[in-house]
Amino acid sequence: MSKLNWGMIGGGEGSQIGPAHRLGAGLDGLFAFTAGALDHRPDEGRAYGRRLGLAADRSYGDWREMLEGETGREDRIDLVTVATPNATHFEITKAYLKAGFHVLCEKPMTMTVAEGEEIVDLARETGRICAVNYGYTGYSLVRHMRAMVARGDLGAIRLVKAEFAHGHHADAADADNPRVRWRYDPAQAGVSAQFADCGIHALHMASFVIGQQAESLSADTVSCIASRELEDDAMVNLRFDGGAVGRLWTSSIAIGRQHGLTLQIFGEKGGLRWSQEQPNQLYWMPLGQNLQTIERGQAGLSPEADRTSRVTVGHAEGMPLAFANIYADLAEAITARKENRDPDPAATLYPRAEDGLRSMAAVFAVAESGKADGAWTDARPPMFR
Repeated sequence: MSKLNWGMIGGGEGSQIGPAHRLGAGLDGLFAFTAGALDHRPDEGRAYGRRLGLAADRSYGDWREMLEGETGREDRIDLVTVATPNATHFEITKAYLKAGFHVLCEKPMTMTVAEGEEIVDLARETGRICAVNYGYTGYSLVRHMRAMVARGDLGAIRLVKAEFAHGHHADAADADNPRVRWRYDPAQAGVSAQFADCGIHALHMASFVIGQQAESLSADTVSCIASRELEDDAMVNLRFDGGAVGRLWTSSIAIGRQHGLTLQIFGEKGGLRWSQEQPNQLYWMPLGQNLQTIERGQAGLSPEADRTSRVTVGHAEGMPLAFANIYADLAEAITARKENRDPDPAATLYPRAEDGLRSMAAVFAVAESGKADGAWTDARPPMFR
């Protein structure tokens, strides 16, 4: 199979997320990095693209130039990744979908629920893939958790406890640090800071694993650093459409926590616990039995886990490889369309525009509930009610 052509918007030199995408897209040899508009400064973006190996005529100054340049090419990109500032995601994603490109958009997919619904409708109308980078669901054992829930190992799911708490914004002296300040500024971040940044990862992972969507929620939000207009800590209670209850804590002032993405699932017949900082182990406690440790890469795991595990048991796999699993899913989906066949069922788990929309609806529900002293609020986007 020949490589698919891949392009990237944003993720330039010094970017936090750009290298992870380039590693992920290139890891399995399924995509060739062939086009990019990598920086908001056109000359710097073109120069960086050439240093990364892009041809001069495909190292673009901005996303509009790239759209125009790629649209008319016979060897145009098959997939574009949008890794620009949050407020630009909607405009860029919409333009590339309309032009017939498949898109992987960083989260949040949009800044409003209405924009999210427009993207969902557009992806359906054009028949193009619009994926959203909830990359942590690419971890092998997260997918094994989903498989265990789906095949009934835990019985009916009663409770989900999700956390994404870190302490990297705990210093009040950082109030004027531009890398921190924008996150708590409504003009740049929207209606939510910490929940929109990290909480939606935890919520999406919970929904992904249990196969249920958030129906309503009650949120307690607080700005522990008084100068911040938006929340730096939130505790959210959830009711899912399949009957499960959820408890979600997200924080940026939890000193001592580093990344802090963890998930626990409690069912009638057992419980599961997984942490992103120790991704090679999944803890499984069947009802009335001893605690078991499931190792990534061990024999007898689900097809979903086997497909997304690359190195032998006992060796660490990390975040770029989780991203690579999202890209591998997308490569299989795009190639299957080109070959007019069904994709591998184990490769259909990439997050979609509908997931991005549900996340944005939850962001607005958390903001609304927090202002209303925790009043229960509908967490569904209008088109899914």
